[in-house]
Amino acid sequence: MPDVIQAVNNVIQSFVDDEPKSPLHIGEVMSCWSYLSELADEQVHSEAGINSTTDPELKKALHEGVKMFKSQKERMIAFMLSEGVPLPPLSESKPQSNPRDVPLGVKLSDDELANSLNIKIVILISYCSNAIIQSIRNDVTLIWLEYLQEYMTFGATLKELVKRRGWLKLPPDYYAPGTPIK
Repeated sequence: MPDVIQAVNNVIQSFVDDEPKSPLHIGEVMSCWSYLSELADEQVHSEAGINSTTDPELKKALHEGVKMFKSQKERMIAFMLSEGVPLPPLSESKPQSNPRDVPLGVKLSDDELANSLNIKIVILISYCSNAIIQSIRNDVTLIWLEYLQEYMTFGATLKELVKRRGWLKLPPDYYAPGTPIK
């Protein structure tokens, strides 16, 4: 198992060294570009969720998600522009509307909104994890680690809400063949 202290020391040492930054490689650029596109879409989906729910706890979670997505989007845009990376086309924010005005055939249930947000967090965590592995530059790795930490914190809070409200989709219990079923 790798020595965690040595790994942290290597990262810190790389910031102390006065070597000039290497340009981003194509994998780092693609990670940033794809992530920003997905992140902007999730911000818009969460804004639509805010416009669809009347549940105060879910609305609060969606607002917190939008705040996090906007912050990450702004930071990623600033980073990409500073590196000369062109931005992908991004979805526009949704205007606020009254959830009671959304037709029932269009409106998602609170269960669907919460689980959709959960799945998107899982997808964005996967983006961050893959980008960490692909990144050569330590400053880029730290960006992904920061985003990953934000998702872990947000996801833990969201999971508690989803469990408490009975919206968590659980797979059936698994019993290995030959195991006595209680």
